[in-house]
Amino acid sequence: MAQYIPPSRATILVVENEAIVRIELAAQLSEMGLRVLVASDADQAIILLDAHRDISVLLTDITMPGSMDGLRLAHHVRNRWPPIKIVATSGRVGSGVGDLPPGSTFLAKPYSPETLRQAIAPLIKDKRARRAA
Repeated sequence: MAQYIPPSRATILVVENEAIVRIELAAQLSEMGLRVLVASDADQAIILLDAHRDISVLLTDITMPGSMDGLRLAHHVRNRWPPIKIVATSGRVGSGVGDLPPGSTFLAKPYSPETLRQAIAPLIKDKRARRAA
């Protein structure tokens, strides 16, 4: 049986090609009270974005194999779904950070669960405040 998700619960899409990192991120974000969707590459992410109109945050690794990397995915999301907040991560210092869409957040890997929470919390609060207005 599917679990009921209250409408105030924000949805985040995690795009990470490393399975262990993806699983850990999903667990941490779920513990924050978020509904988490996961994809291993940009192509899967776009399918999920098309199917789930309630996604409010995209958390994507910059360096990924496939038809597009995280930078191209971030720009695609900004152009097609402008309200979605974007958080990009990378373990490579300076790996395209300046090329992120305006308003994006960058987290350098490795980061702590607290740093992740601090980056995501304001984006979710902003969404909840808009719903309450």
